[in-house]
Amino acid sequence: MNPFPLKNLSALLTSFFLVSCAFQSKEKPTPATQSQEAETVAKTDEVKVYPVSHATAVLDWGGTIIYIDPVGDPDAFQSHPSPDLILITDIHGDHYSLETLEALDTEKAKLIVPKAVAELIPEAFAAQIDVLDNGETKERFDIEVTAIPMYNLRPEAQKFHVPGRGNGYVLEKDGMRIYFSGDTEDIPEMRDLKDIDKAFVCMNLPYTMTVERAADAVMAFAPKEVYPYHYRGNPDVSDVARFAAILGESNSDIRVVQLDWYPSAPY
Repeated sequence: MNPFPLKNLSALLTSFFLVSCAFQSKEKPTPATQSQEAETVAKTDEVKVYPVSHATAVLDWGGTIIYIDPVGDPDAFQSHPSPDLILITDIHGDHYSLETLEALDTEKAKLIVPKAVAELIPEAFAAQIDVLDNGETKERFDIEVTAIPMYNLRPEAQKFHVPGRGNGYVLEKDGMRIYFSGDTEDIPEMRDLKDIDKAFVCMNLPYTMTVERAADAVMAFAPKEVYPYHYRGNPDVSDVARFAAILGESNSDIRVVQLDWYPSAPY
């Protein structure tokens, strides 16, 4: 048997080295926002915001624990207290998961949901549920929650989110107003928002909107801070650095905060 030719072994090792270097150089990019790097928590004196994944977050607002769209592995919530309030925006699996709800300690929690979500939740949760239609408000734990419309405008995308089915939310307490967009495009109801302190705004195709349209909508209602979230699309991840750059060029008073919404993803 002839031994493996030395020149072939040399070529194989060279190829392995080049591939290895290319792989190691492919680092997770950090969006060029006004924050130097993606943060694992946003803290102010009033509220702490913990990104979990994609559209899912945990808020600690003066000791009141709020889960936004809790989905996925229940272990992701182990480091957080049990929820007092759960807000669900829509019926899709990246916003509503019965499996996750049933695995969490929700015994003391109130749930605020749109009617389409309430119809999917078992009777065992009925006493805990408040159904809000677009435009309606409910106060829980001294926090006023208002349901904001969320829907698609582009004809080719209207099948994803129809008007009236899902809710974005504005949460207000002691003069602070926090907006979660849910799945939406740059609809008039978003542009007409007033006095928003923290805005969590989606930007992913084909389901919601481009970063350019998201930035344009944010400039219209001018929150003090904007948090890009829900920016993984199909198949691409939205360029949140581009979103931040547009805002920086147009209205540098709006602070862009980049939280780490995809901690286990290679981007």
